[in-house]
Amino acid sequence: MGTGESSPKGPESTLEAPRAADAIYQNGRFVGRVIAPRVDLGVKEIRFEEVHNSDYLMLPDECEFDRYAMVVKRVGFASKIERGAEHKGRVLKEVVAEILRYLE
Repeated sequence: MGTGESSPKGPESTLEAPRAADAIYQNGRFVGRVIAPRVDLGVKEIRFEEVHNSDYLMLPDECEFDRYAMVVKRVGFASKIERGAEHKGRVLKEVVAEILRYLE
């Protein structure tokens, strides 16, 4: 490597692309798209009408949405959508997540 280059594991590799406002992330990876999020700071919860494209969302693990670190606590209904549907992958309805902390 010449001067000015960084290794793949250098500081520049930790920079993340801008995150989508309607997405959930785990370990820096997109793991779901949300519909109708409602944040209730009084009870430290976020409720989602639906989370789709969530095949890779590990429910017992911490994840991130918007500026919150959270853990999914309850899912009202889960299904797998047909391949021709607009929303693909696992669909979770009536999702309740506990807010763990605010992200910087």
